[in-house]
Amino acid sequence: MNVAPSSRRPYVENVHEVGDAEVAIFGAPLDAGTTYRPGTRFGPQGIRRATNLFGTYNYEMGVDLREQLNMVDIGDICTIPGNLEKSFDQISKGIGHVASQGVFPVVLGGDHSIGYPTIRGLAPYVDGNIGIIHFDRHVDTQELDLDERMHTTPWFHATNIPNAPATNLVQIGIGGWQAPRAGVKVGRARGTTVMTVGDVERVGVEKIVETALELAWQGAKAVYLSFDIDVIDSGFVPGTGWPEPGGLLPREALALVRGCAEGGLSGMEIVECSPPYDWAEQTSLISARVVLDALASLVRVGKLGNKAATRPDAWGPYPGDAPRDPTQNYPAGHYPPRREG
Repeated sequence: MNVAPSSRRPYVENVHEVGDAEVAIFGAPLDAGTTYRPGTRFGPQGIRRATNLFGTYNYEMGVDLREQLNMVDIGDICTIPGNLEKSFDQISKGIGHVASQGVFPVVLGGDHSIGYPTIRGLAPYVDGNIGIIHFDRHVDTQELDLDERMHTTPWFHATNIPNAPATNLVQIGIGGWQAPRAGVKVGRARGTTVMTVGDVERVGVEKIVETALELAWQGAKAVYLSFDIDVIDSGFVPGTGWPEPGGLLPREALALVRGCAEGGLSGMEIVECSPPYDWAEQTSLISARVVLDALASLVRVGKLGNKAATRPDAWGPYPGDAPRDPTQNYPAGHYPPRREG
């Protein structure tokens, strides 16, 4: 792993010590899979830097990640510029190591080609099928692009993994003029589910979330969230590899992420943030919000925030904290008080 700590979360240099944490954030700085704009190799740096503008407390959700989530940053996976397949191997090994320790992985991409190796690395540690909730303007289900497994292809290969069936792949936000017909044909043949931005407008956020969770969890033991930042209208996220006008509004996207997270996740990734094309860090800021809102939602419903830290520099909860009962409806901003001594 390269040394690339964030400015706020505790940094764990020795990845063999990651098992003390409940959540591990790490970067996959790769843009060898891009077919248009490069720069996503700088995505992990940009997203981390953007978090300098955020605190750890969210008023609307009543969650303070500093107090309630034992989360660490373990730096960046060492990818190989220009070599997709070796980089895929590195990414699979990295997320596999985190998953093998029972730790929730958060991957900062990187272009969307990493969707394949992340699922490949996670799959051996799931005792059953994995569902995938995929936010994107593009289907990313064609077999090859430019004769390689580029960022337009991850779900063709991921859904070839025996316990990641295509019928558990739910794609939200698809549309526009950049959804290749070859990929659409594959998705229809394999039985994926596509929900467009128009569907979100017609039936609303709550119905989309309900349907996505029902299909992703059908017969599955885990669900992974893959969020391509270009699902948001390009007017809000200029710093991305394939900008597409007409996408989701940031408010819609974050509400969808929070709803899907409340159904339970086993890991997540944010991809296609390209800081060299960004303006005023807008894309990095929204990318960071996707991660923070997903984690806070998981904490709010009691699916994270249950593993006490033992390291003196760690974020909470700590062994002396009162346990949070997810069946109790705590008032916004309140959490069981920490016991002294």
